[in-house]
Amino acid sequence: MIARYTRPEMGKLWEPANRFQKWLEVELAVCEAWAEMGEIPAEALKVIREKAVFSIARIDEIEMTVKHDVIAFLTSVAEKVGPESRFIHKGLTSSDVVDTALSLLMRQAADIITDDLKKLMTVLREQAFVHKNTPCMGRSHGIHAEPMTFGLKFALWYEDSKRNLRRIEQAKKTIEVGKISGAVGTFSNMPPQLEEQVCRKLGLQPEPVATQVIQRDRHAEFMSALALVAGCIEKIAVEIRHLQRTEVLEAEEPFTTGQKGSSAMPHKRNPIGSENLSGLARLVRSNAFAAMEDIALWHERDISHSSVERIIIPDSTILIDYMLDRLTGILKGLQIYPQKMQMNIDKSYGLYNSQRVLLALVDKGVSREDAYSWVQRNAMESWAKGVSFMKLLQKDKDIKTHLSPHDIEALFDLEHYLRNIEFIFDRVFND
Repeated sequence: MIARYTRPEMGKLWEPANRFQKWLEVELAVCEAWAEMGEIPAEALKVIREKAVFSIARIDEIEMTVKHDVIAFLTSVAEKVGPESRFIHKGLTSSDVVDTALSLLMRQAADIITDDLKKLMTVLREQAFVHKNTPCMGRSHGIHAEPMTFGLKFALWYEDSKRNLRRIEQAKKTIEVGKISGAVGTFSNMPPQLEEQVCRKLGLQPEPVATQVIQRDRHAEFMSALALVAGCIEKIAVEIRHLQRTEVLEAEEPFTTGQKGSSAMPHKRNPIGSENLSGLARLVRSNAFAAMEDIALWHERDISHSSVERIIIPDSTILIDYMLDRLTGILKGLQIYPQKMQMNIDKSYGLYNSQRVLLALVDKGVSREDAYSWVQRNAMESWAKGVSFMKLLQKDKDIKTHLSPHDIEALFDLEHYLRNIEFIFDRVFND
């Protein structure tokens, strides 16, 4: 089914087992760096590597008493390691471990989202070329404007996705930092070289200057990138919702065998997937706002950000993963009706040619003000009476002194509006 969440990796990423595993990876990297500096005996490091494990149940049990998750984690590991555990967490403060591990987790999340975006882009590209030359009406304010092709919609969304991909890649670079500098970030109990070695082992860059925490504008940038992805997803979803309206019906979401649209009305086929995506986009955007609120902390740190991040970062990454997956499925199976597009083009009696007629009159020496007035009065009559715009123009006493009936008929050529589609596609897809 379209709604099924098909990528459980993101959810598993934020489960306690993986989070504590990342904490342990940071602690072990610090121990290894200390050992390389001769500050931890090689024999002790060997024992730590072999025995350092944790028990989630035991961590939960200890935390009930100590009310501190990092201490509970360290105690659980120490119980497994034995006396050599005294070297674990040497010189560190909790945020060294938690923030550096969070960077590792967010990097993994960014990789999953990058993969999702590339899958979406594959579908967008395929649909763009399938419908590259399928005429449809372009609309502004929901009103007929001028013709375009349905493939251009997919090309536009593909270009949006390229920018989103760059944003996620940049946000990933911004968050790929570690902090192993101790309380308030002054390296009071370890040399700066230790941080460099640990970050190198973990594939991170050292935070150039830190307080007790990695600075939260980095996380806010990441969350803002997710919010922009969500915004672009909603942009597509809103378009599909409009296109599926009964009065438009140029495209529909996939409707699977056995699916039902309404408990009361058996005929209903509703754009529920797109509506779902519109709603979820609101959550991701609100989470980005919460991340912005986390930037300002008291002095060198407080933990007002911590409770927020435990919710918004896992939730937003899981949501974006789900949203991209669901949107890709919707677009891949989108039911598209070119015949209805042509019918909709014809509904406005040729009024979409008004600009061409205006410009043709101007080219004949008519002032723009007069030309606009002549074309508009015929357009309004055409719309009010439901008659051919072209025929009204051909009979207009002012217009026919400058344009012959043949001249006017030649202006009503649909292909005129599509002649630069190839140029646009080359710009989008040949980079």
